[in-house]
Amino acid sequence: MDKINRRLMLGGLGMVGAGLAGAVRAQSTGQGNGVSANAAPTAPDPSARHRLRFAVIGFDHSHIYAMTDALIRGGGTLVAVHASDPRQLAPYLARYGDVKVARTEAEILEDESVQVVASASIPHLRAPLGIRVMRAGKDFLSDKPGITSLAQLAEVRRTIAATRRKFAIMYSERLEVRAAVKAGELVRAGAIGRVIQTINIAPHRMGAPNRPEWFWDVKNYGGILTDIGSHQADQFLFYTGSTEAHVVASQVGNLDTPGHPKFQDFGDMTLSGNGGTGYVRVDWFTPDGLPTWGDGRVFILGTEGYIELRKYVDIQGRPGGDHLFLADREGTSYINCSNVPLPFGPQFVSDVMERTEVAQNQAQALLAAELVLTAQSRARILVDGPRPVLQGG
Repeated sequence: MDKINRRLMLGGLGMVGAGLAGAVRAQSTGQGNGVSANAAPTAPDPSARHRLRFAVIGFDHSHIYAMTDALIRGGGTLVAVHASDPRQLAPYLARYGDVKVARTEAEILEDESVQVVASASIPHLRAPLGIRVMRAGKDFLSDKPGITSLAQLAEVRRTIAATRRKFAIMYSERLEVRAAVKAGELVRAGAIGRVIQTINIAPHRMGAPNRPEWFWDVKNYGGILTDIGSHQADQFLFYTGSTEAHVVASQVGNLDTPGHPKFQDFGDMTLSGNGGTGYVRVDWFTPDGLPTWGDGRVFILGTEGYIELRKYVDIQGRPGGDHLFLADREGTSYINCSNVPLPFGPQFVSDVMERTEVAQNQAQALLAAELVLTAQSRARILVDGPRPVLQGG
């Protein structure tokens, strides 16, 4: 499995001076997002049928590395970058080489040769940027969450309708995780019958000393369900095949982060769609002893079997990540997914050039955003307080 530290060279990602050792501790191995720890892709994937030119605006989250690698694998050529803080560019340019540094955002938006703009800016700034990108006649690829309010979502939908451009969102926990890709193939092949329910457990490591100030305020990232819950809503819709869905219940809270009262460290939600139901739990409670940033797990229940994904670690089991377990009418099996191809990059570039929706269905991507924004806005607020005394011997 390809691996990279999710806080790659934090000093260049708005966290100058944090230090690489702390970064490794905050988010260590087992990313499973298709990024090579050694170097950027040197050429497109053999499956890439097209070539295009892309630029990057916004480097506030290290997901931009996985996004850039996916675009290069897909046939993209990185031609320009722009960062609000120039210090963020040093590690990025060290990885991707001599790329034009634009002095302003407008310099990129006015360049007619740029076909796609990718961004991992501070979350609440992504949708407004995407709207400007689409109005400039280009397609947009955003880190998740791509949208942090229902008002932003409405404007994104209006702009898509008016411009016919793409507002893609990199839900990397499905699109760039090999085990998740394999699960999709099995579901589509009918390996477990008709999907009834998905359960997503998505803990993350907080790594407090290495986080920027914007990380601690809900207004900047939309809340825990909006943020890391968006990955899970995307998987629920994809694996159940739901084209319509609603939020049954949701709750969020700050249960153990008193030093940052505007932060949310726990959330869960129950979803129901026309293809199945789903439960999601997200949190920032990965223990220090776990050798990776989070024990992400997915359970897909079908009428004839079920699939379990251990995406990033198999505790006390097999090494590495990308583990898939299958139980069906014939028995049980294990699939090592570490060599499963990642198709998103080539598919997305083809979608841009051919105006198709193979890599990502636009309506589904925005429905995932709508679900988490609705869940966040309606969530019951959990309050940390005195605990009852445990009963029993």
